[in-house]
Amino acid sequence: MATALLALVLVAAPAGLGAQATSAARARAGEVPAAMALIRQADLKRDLYTLAGDGMRGREAGTPDEMRASMWIADEMRKIGVRPIGDDGSYFQWWNMIRTRVSTVSTHASLGGQALEVWKDFLPLGSSSADVDGPVLWLANSADSTIDVRGKVVATPIVTPSASSVRTTTNSAEVRYANAAIQATTQRLARRGALAVIMVADATTDQAFDGLASIRSRGSYEVDRAAQRFATQPTRAPMPVPASQAGTPLFLVRGATGVRLQQAPAFEAHVRLERFETPSVNIVGVIRGSDPVLRNEYVLYSSHQDHDGVRYDVDGDSVWAGADDNGSVSVALLASARAFVKQPGKRSILFVFHGAEERGLLGSRYHAAHPVVPRERIVAVLNGDMIGRNHPDTATLLGVQPPHRNSTDLVTMALRANVLTGKFILDSLWDRPSHPEGWYFRSDHVPYARLNIPAVMYSTNLHPDYHTPRDKPERIDYAKLTRMTKWMYLTGWFVATAPKRPAIDPGFKLER
Repeated sequence: MATALLALVLVAAPAGLGAQATSAARARAGEVPAAMALIRQADLKRDLYTLAGDGMRGREAGTPDEMRASMWIADEMRKIGVRPIGDDGSYFQWWNMIRTRVSTVSTHASLGGQALEVWKDFLPLGSSSADVDGPVLWLANSADSTIDVRGKVVATPIVTPSASSVRTTTNSAEVRYANAAIQATTQRLARRGALAVIMVADATTDQAFDGLASIRSRGSYEVDRAAQRFATQPTRAPMPVPASQAGTPLFLVRGATGVRLQQAPAFEAHVRLERFETPSVNIVGVIRGSDPVLRNEYVLYSSHQDHDGVRYDVDGDSVWAGADDNGSVSVALLASARAFVKQPGKRSILFVFHGAEERGLLGSRYHAAHPVVPRERIVAVLNGDMIGRNHPDTATLLGVQPPHRNSTDLVTMALRANVLTGKFILDSLWDRPSHPEGWYFRSDHVPYARLNIPAVMYSTNLHPDYHTPRDKPERIDYAKLTRMTKWMYLTGWFVATAPKRPAIDPGFKLER
């Protein structure tokens, strides 16, 4: 029946429609290089099952698992024919993350003289050292402003957060709830002059306790002498805030501890931080352009190879594999490399798989400040983040509308490439400054855009499996991933073969 209907439509169509279709096909044939046929769904699927398989253990930055994945990507580039352009003729640009975390050796606490174990019995919620010693004041209702809490160690039940304050993606539902509850309780008490605040978990936060410990025990990460993500961000790695300048020390304890806290026991806590450097890496390779002059300019394809590693169990799985985030784009870059090796553009193609994006865009911030090619010769950055999920025919291109658009020329090329490949319906809401996720600022194109390099980001956006162990290769829409890959590839082909490099729009300035 469907076949008959299609035949009827074709027969009934105006005669000119066939001519228009033929003309469009010829135009497409002239704009799309033959090498794009080398971007194959089977290759993308095979590579993603390897890169985001459990054997890579989630590719957490600064661990041997990130190094294992980085070596695999480098070896794949070698097999494809991409040339190394990193340190000492390798595929690697090495740099150090600066990590600050609570010391499990030097941090200790006690309640009523009984020792409490950090990350098991209590969680420090701040990011500075702290010394607390005093009797506990039980505050049954943190909204009760009639009780003077100044200079007191206050213990209180955690506040039930409003539904609108609980995020709908990232981590487990219980952890999302707990983070919102911590924030709500902090807002009630942090400015009332308490010496310290001890939050007592409710039933849901109790379920999230081990997950919160897994996340918060990792601490914070920085990189020194790097480009900015935000306008107010320093280029030098900041030192931890001294305890004397920090805000009210905050702690979370399990719900069962609440009974003891109501008896006004003495509470003592000494929190100490440790700060150290650990290596991470950007994987870099180049395909030289065919034009003897333009080959000295570079189209930069960007992904990040890291994800969240091995963490707390969600539904019996502790490997946060990161298939969509961002294995999908990493294998898309490998597929694009196969096409460019077969049929180079006039300009050179630079592939950068950034390290430690999940820790705060650290790899891209480092490379933008210390590029492996002269920065002024990078003509465009095509960054992707999560391109394999959600509705088959929708996607987002970020950097399309002001204040995020920094090159109308590049956007025009990207939109044309979409017409000729994926034909996606583009959702413009995610690129707006008012979008609650602030999606534009959460991926590796931002440090380059801030340095006035034309940049866009391709995405199919967030989904409930984002930053959970459920982000697995079997949940990827491989047909959609193939179309997204071809879209990114063809945009780069247009840039690589254009007579002029994309221009920066006058007056470009990000809102934050």
